[in-house]
Amino acid sequence: MDQIRIGKFIAESRKSRNLTQRQLADALSISDKTISKWECGKGLPEVSLMLPLCVALDITVNDLLSGEKVSSTDYQKKAEGNMIDLMKENEENRKRMALSIITGVITVIAVCALIVIASLIDLPTIARIILIAFSVAVAAVGIAAAAMLEMKAGYFECPYCKELFVPNMDEYVKGYHTFTKRRLTCPKCGKIGMCKHRVTR
Repeated sequence: MDQIRIGKFIAESRKSRNLTQRQLADALSISDKTISKWECGKGLPEVSLMLPLCVALDITVNDLLSGEKVSSTDYQKKAEGNMIDLMKENEENRKRMALSIITGVITVIAVCALIVIASLIDLPTIARIILIAFSVAVAAVGIAAAAMLEMKAGYFECPYCKELFVPNMDEYVKGYHTFTKRRLTCPKCGKIGMCKHRVTR
């Protein structure tokens, strides 16, 4: 999905209906920040909002996902293309999630191995310090890489309004988490909660 193209199309459709971001947001019972995020290409409407958005803008879901008005002759072709794009996006998210897990496991094994070597092998003090410092660096880089992959692998779902969103890196890193949930602030309702990680839309 081309989020930037879809965002521009949402903005054009809204302006052609003489609606402000606030008016469109009120019609959908969401914040105008969410509309702005869509129009800037920083996210897509969640599935439950697509139909109400299309009704408000007098477009079809196919138009929305294509980022343009689709003619009746191209409708079937565009619909199939949009479905394939969604399937590809979900598959890419699954791959990123698997890669994130693999990166985390490899990082833990590498750091443990380096610490064992530094502890058990007879080394000069300076070499031991360098080895420990290197293991800390490996841990930091590995954890950061795994976090980046996980953050980009899908979406987080607000437990209150069910909004699907991708947090910024700062909020993601600071958020308390379990294996499947992370404490985040929802951009739609503004509430803080344990948001479930979802790989697919």
